[in-house]
Amino acid sequence: MTSVTMDAEVLATAAARAAGVAVRTVHDVAGVQAVADFFAEVWRLPRSNPPYPAEVLHSIVHAGGAVHAAYPTGPDGQEGERLSGAAVAVFGPPADREVYSLVAAATASDRGVGHAVKQAQRGWALERGAHTMRWTFDPLVARNARFNLVKLGALGAEYLVDLYGPMNDGVNDGDESDRLTARWDLLARPAPAPAPADDTDDRAAAPVVRHAPDGGPLAARHADRLWCRVPGDIVALRTADPALALRWRHAVREVFTEAYAEGFRATAMSRDGWYRLTRNPAPATPGEDPRP
Repeated sequence: MTSVTMDAEVLATAAARAAGVAVRTVHDVAGVQAVADFFAEVWRLPRSNPPYPAEVLHSIVHAGGAVHAAYPTGPDGQEGERLSGAAVAVFGPPADREVYSLVAAATASDRGVGHAVKQAQRGWALERGAHTMRWTFDPLVARNARFNLVKLGALGAEYLVDLYGPMNDGVNDGDESDRLTARWDLLARPAPAPAPADDTDDRAAAPVVRHAPDGGPLAARHADRLWCRVPGDIVALRTADPALALRWRHAVREVFTEAYAEGFRATAMSRDGWYRLTRNPAPATPGEDPRP
């Protein structure tokens, strides 16, 4: 076991303890079914029609992938039966060096569970020789962007337009499925005292180059830095005003596709919903202070 793998194991254990959960891979029928049911709840679908059926999850495990489940633990160390989080990962090309995380989710009320699940995935991947992990997430979900880019230190490696086509779950109905690909360097050691990711003063001083559907600023730019704002809660906005949510989708898409064509990449997300994009960024490092 390498020092990086040992450190990852220690970090995963500490993250799980801090979140009050036990995270482990599941292989048995009941455990895998519980994960399928959990994903159905997160995506607001009936258990009879989960986004990731149990038989698919079993096939992923059989093919060498991993299904992680987070169980809440009580003061006595006993595990509860209702899941707090789960994730699924497989190896992708190059098959011996990169892991693809198909899905990860945690209950919103359980702070730190998402971090614990991702650290467990990291440890599992490193033990099997992986160097990087990729996954996609909705760029309009600010809390997930902050978790991925700032807390984990991943890089927004590519912007994908309407990746999945129409989605008929209870979370994405009526929207288009643009996604950002997060690329996480698993070999990077977490910084012991991470610097804040917010740069409000620089952003405020940069000229506004586009306005958002709500009339406020959408994008500001100065030299090799670009900032782009997203809605405070896109999931709630989809329900309240689907047409406005779609206008936000198209507005942010236009900023990102043009920026990525110029060599910009998303490197951080502020607490007040602003992406920071940097041209030709250096490898990301974890910062301060999670749906895919």
